[in-house]
Amino acid sequence: MRRIRGIGAVAFVGIAAVALAGCQQGSANDSGGDGDVVTLQFQSLSDQPATQAAISEIVDAWNAEHDDVQVKIIQAGWDGTYDKLITQFSGGTAPDIIHFEASSIVSFAADGYLADLTDLIDPELKSDISDGIWESVTHDGQIVAYPSTLQSYMAFANADLLAEAGVEVPTGATMTWDQLQEIARATTTADHYGLGWGLGSPTATMMSLSMGFDGGYFDGEGDDVTIEVGDDELAVPERIHEMAYTDRSIDPTSLTQSGSDVLPSFYGGKVALTVQGSFQATNIAADAPEGLNWVALPPLEGSAGAIQAANPQTYSVNIDSEHVEESAEFLNFFMDGENLAKIAYADALIPSSGAARTQVAELAGDDAAWKQVLASGEGLEGPPFLKVSKYTEWKDTIATPAFQQYLANQIDRDQLAAQLSDGWTDVAG
Repeated sequence: MRRIRGIGAVAFVGIAAVALAGCQQGSANDSGGDGDVVTLQFQSLSDQPATQAAISEIVDAWNAEHDDVQVKIIQAGWDGTYDKLITQFSGGTAPDIIHFEASSIVSFAADGYLADLTDLIDPELKSDISDGIWESVTHDGQIVAYPSTLQSYMAFANADLLAEAGVEVPTGATMTWDQLQEIARATTTADHYGLGWGLGSPTATMMSLSMGFDGGYFDGEGDDVTIEVGDDELAVPERIHEMAYTDRSIDPTSLTQSGSDVLPSFYGGKVALTVQGSFQATNIAADAPEGLNWVALPPLEGSAGAIQAANPQTYSVNIDSEHVEESAEFLNFFMDGENLAKIAYADALIPSSGAARTQVAELAGDDAAWKQVLASGEGLEGPPFLKVSKYTEWKDTIATPAFQQYLANQIDRDQLAAQLSDGWTDVAG
């Protein structure tokens, strides 16, 4: 069997080397004494050296071509960004261009902090991104962000352990949950579990994968929202619970861990499969021991298809910026297919536009893992919860502890449904 290092391991090492050698953030020139030069403050959260290098290269290219509009990168991090933005917006110090994610910008859009970009987006770019992804950054009929890169949830497998169990690596366009469950059962032995799944913070995974069963949870927008927790919404947690407590094919320890915490078990052959965010393909390529024969499996398909939630990283414009149009002009350049592909490839994420996905496919070449990453992006759609103003509060205070209790076998299916529904009633007031 051919051994696959996957996801462009050599390419990632090369990109990282370039990043360490030449990454220079904040390359834009301040306006100084020349009042004709506009300087845009661009707050970037990208924390990988390779991605920072790609963004710096794009900004440098823009600055070289636009003497009158210069972009200055303000490097920040993901931790604490939500609270920091609240302070910045309240104090009138928010940057012109804001990097974040779709699920976290809802409240800022509702409070009127984000500019309406609907008529400023390049028409060619707009048509090259699916309506489902645009829907994820649309609030009250206004597009409030450019959707850039996305992640999916994917299964990765130790092909040698599958072969030992007499299981063939799935080769179809998609993989059903029945197939995943059968593989996990077949590869569970006295020495290792079939599946390790980091679900210490389970809500995002449950909400995303439930869309494959037409499980939307919420109906409505803003504060006018109702919740339904029925068979479709509970299909994914029930499947995982069955694998954990009936099949006993999931490592129970993994259910309390993060995805990253499970990877050492995968590397060490303690689990045959692991479900991870697609971006983890970068880490597997870089960190897996030499000789680990790992493969990325086809996208998971539920009764409604291989559909998952589109929660893209986003670039918004501060509505109080004096240069909204210039900011949008820069973002049209930034989101060009070739530019977006550089960022997506460095981060092992799925670019939102068709042009960028084509570019990434060319960069990836014959890499089988990248083919599956890109294939999983075909089913990303804007989920209902992105329209819900109090979703984050419900997720943190109600959903996460309820799912954790269910996965710990402390409550049953009906109690889970009741906690999710009644909890929403309490949060919504």
